[in-house]
Amino acid sequence: MKYVIEHMEQGFTQWVVLEYAQIIKDVGKENLYLVSLPSGTTEDDIPKELLQLGLQWTTEDIVPYLAEKEDVNDKNQLCLLDPRAEIDLQPTDIEEFKYFIFGGILGDHPPRDRTGELKNKLKCPTRRLGNLQMTTDTAVRTTQIILEKQTKFENIKFIDYPEIRFNKHEATEMPFRYVLDDKGTPIFPKGMVELIHADNMKSLDDFF
Repeated sequence: MKYVIEHMEQGFTQWVVLEYAQIIKDVGKENLYLVSLPSGTTEDDIPKELLQLGLQWTTEDIVPYLAEKEDVNDKNQLCLLDPRAEIDLQPTDIEEFKYFIFGGILGDHPPRDRTGELKNKLKCPTRRLGNLQMTTDTAVRTTQIILEKQTKFENIKFIDYPEIRFNKHEATEMPFRYVLDDKGTPIFPKGMVELIHADNMKSLDDFF
């Protein structure tokens, strides 16, 4: 199972680095492709953490990039995860599609229709992951659970807009849907909670 992310950011925020790092760990470096990086991007522009994990990346546009794949015979073997699609992703889709494509940073809030731009370029089948916004790593994780664990979307345990509490005085609400682990805890990329806390503290310092 191959996962393709069209990177629409100009660079790599620490948030994005943590998400991409977690995706590589979840699906394997050989199964993740990061495409459409800004022209002129070199290895020096890629965060060391991602290079060390074996990130596969290219500045090539997603359309010719996928067209060059020898295991792709036509666009019907591609699936774009689109929040505006009419059909939810199903376990049986593993038999139909080879590449699952995610447009930009799905975790934008409020969401922007960047996936719509990608849909117009690819003109391939689309599937939906429910009706609430997810972060990129959550979208890939949900796709992996549905396809590789053959679990229907409605049987996956989620939490919507979870509150992260740092102490009795500090908390923040995340405006996305997350998968829950076996202990009922939202699954965040490693280091994400600490990053959010640091950002909150920085915002508090700026306020004063």
